[in-house]
Amino acid sequence: MNVRRAAALTIVMLLASATVHAMSSQPSSPPPPPTGDSGTPAMNGNPSTPQVSTARQQAEQDYADAYESVGKAKKDLEDGKAKNAEKKFRHAMEQCEKAVLIDERYHEAWNLLGFTSRKLGDYDKAFKAYDRCLSIKPDYAQAREYLGEAWLEKGDAKQAKVQLIWLERLGATEELKVLKGQYDAFVAAHPDAAPAPSSTPQAPADTTTAAGAGSGH
Repeated sequence: MNVRRAAALTIVMLLASATVHAMSSQPSSPPPPPTGDSGTPAMNGNPSTPQVSTARQQAEQDYADAYESVGKAKKDLEDGKAKNAEKKFRHAMEQCEKAVLIDERYHEAWNLLGFTSRKLGDYDKAFKAYDRCLSIKPDYAQAREYLGEAWLEKGDAKQAKVQLIWLERLGATEELKVLKGQYDAFVAAHPDAAPAPSSTPQAPADTTTAAGAGSGH
């Protein structure tokens, strides 16, 4: 190998090494930003510098705080401390409201907002929250279960049956088992409320849920 060829090979190797180093030192691409109803990325401050991860992390922290409060509220109910449970459910509801204000597409937070509102007796807010959750993710089985429970609490077995059909379609065995048990108990206690076989409701074919009809209750 002559000197000129060796020098050329050395230059090529140095350039390749510099390219690899430059590629490895570049920051990775940020995750896609959450979007609102308009489809516009959520921005904080300067529109040219979206702070997506910070906003999402805050929403997730609010949700985690709410989830923890719900667990403590359930424990208070088991211990017969209804007043303490109510305070914790209210705190959880407020945290969920913060989370969905930050990220309108956070379907888990909408679901928990529905749950906590229902525990506080605010069915208007609960139905609207479930409706919003399921408009984002129609196959979210936990929200289907909770929505069915809410309808049973309002004495509407027909609408609860719609959610049973949804869960059967989704193959959500655990959620189906829980709601079916409550549905059967309700029908046994209120036989006149059970929908007649000829009028058994069908789950909607599109993403529209039965929750929207409940917002006026």
